[in-house]
Amino acid sequence: MADREQLALVLRTAVAEVLGTDIDEVDETTDLITDYGVDSLELMEIGARLERNLDLRIEIEDLTRTRTVGEAVDLLAARSAGRA
Repeated sequence: MADREQLALVLRTAVAEVLGTDIDEVDETTDLITDYGVDSLELMEIGARLERNLDLRIEIEDLTRTRTVGEAVDLLAARSAGRA
């Protein structure tokens, strides 16, 4: 099972790749809506990458309820722990 730091790196990488930005610009305080104007298609692509990389089922509705990268990492950590 991935720890929180690993989950954060996977998420930050997915966000950076989808948005075409540098991973160093994405941290746990990054608000995907306010800072980057992420739309539902981009969010779906981020979710799909997370599912592939983490072998974890993620509902898009859950991702839409998270505002910051840190909140999304918390969601992934909870889902990952629930699988153990």
